[in-house]
Amino acid sequence: MEARVGVVVEGGQRALNSAHGAVVDAGARKFLQQQHGHSSKHGLSPQIGTIQQLLAGGIAGAFSKTCTAPLARLTILFQVQGMHSDASALSKACIWREASRIINEEGFRAFWKGNLVTIAHRLPYSSVNFYAYERYKSSLQSILGLENQRGNASADLFVHFVGGGLAGMTAASATYPLDLVRTRLAAQRNSVYYRGIWHAFHTICREEGFLGLYKGLGATLLGVGPSIAISFSVYESLRSYWQLQRPNDSTIMVSLACGSLSGIASSTATFPIDLVRRRMQLEGAAGRARVYKTGLLGTFRHITQSEGLGGLYRGILPEYYKVVPGVGIVFMTYETLKMLLSSVPTDY
Repeated sequence: MEARVGVVVEGGQRALNSAHGAVVDAGARKFLQQQHGHSSKHGLSPQIGTIQQLLAGGIAGAFSKTCTAPLARLTILFQVQGMHSDASALSKACIWREASRIINEEGFRAFWKGNLVTIAHRLPYSSVNFYAYERYKSSLQSILGLENQRGNASADLFVHFVGGGLAGMTAASATYPLDLVRTRLAAQRNSVYYRGIWHAFHTICREEGFLGLYKGLGATLLGVGPSIAISFSVYESLRSYWQLQRPNDSTIMVSLACGSLSGIASSTATFPIDLVRRRMQLEGAAGRARVYKTGLLGTFRHITQSEGLGGLYRGILPEYYKVVPGVGIVFMTYETLKMLLSSVPTDY
């Protein structure tokens, strides 16, 4: 979901800059346009410093993940079911049945199981991702000599694709142990093996060694890079085409629609890798025996042989359902914070 949601912010930031980051109701936007009408004519927009940009990105990501946590946990539960269940039982599973089971057996609050570590992960991940993308993009444009060029669609697409992928890999590597702990906490059902974030860290290091915190990192990097790269490139392509065909449409709605579509495209393309990543993160968890012992390719082969090709897309529906609200929440939160923080003087 990181890649699916994060894409809208960078492109949406520029799309809304012409409207001065007015992610508010129409009346407030009209007021802002009246206040900044002169600068609008010259393409100026409120700017925020490095620290403020990191803060806004982190808060937006954390708030979005909290709002969509029930769907995120359903996705994880479906993704890992095949590790210790037979195929006949899995074929009968559905979203509403699983949601009812959580409420009846674990209580309503269980939808947010692991949400604290999710927030602890989202804050640095979102911040590093948004900030790193801007830096990678600037570096690539400098290397390719594109700083003063406009209208080179192929070069722009390459910059967005590579920059987005590198930013995703950087953010994922920097925060991976938190992501693994989050998966293990969210995958727990009635029996509780990990009692919290620090207990999980301590238990994993004691039972599996320090490298146990990095199980599935290879699959993560393989999936995160392409996921974010696809999101950024599809978003930019759709937005450019839309604005070319319908230049008078609301920049807010264009950004939200393109962000949602790019998220769905990215989810569809990279979901099998994400599923394998989750299962590798749970290898040996809670003292259980390992299921996959032949690496990334062997895990793919094991899943397709035991569950069929459909097994690689187990949990895709709740993933789809959280794309649109996730994109909208992070977009509105980030742009609102950017608008508020832009009035704070900074020398960063």
